[in-house]
Amino acid sequence: KKHDDAEAIVIAHLEGKGKYQGILGAIQVKTVEGIIFKIGSGFTDEERHQPPAIGSLITFKYNGKTQAGIPRFARFFRVREESTKSTH
Repeated sequence: KKHDDAEAIVIAHLEGKGKYQGILGAIQVKTVEGIIFKIGSGFTDEERHQPPAIGSLITFKYNGKTQAGIPRFARFFRVREESTKSTH
């Protein structure tokens, strides 16, 4: 199955339910186009305990977009390293 990947900025952490109670359930992200949506899959348990920082740039994978332009089946892939380096 073909997938695309894209980048977005983390704007919020959303607490999980059930087995993810008290830890990350999803992140809310904003793309460069200004589309805001949630990504709740693709995280390891470790990442759920230490989620990508708010303001960090992440890469996600998805399968096409809805009519509203929201990525379908979006899942977390990784934090972009460049965005986390401190500038001297």
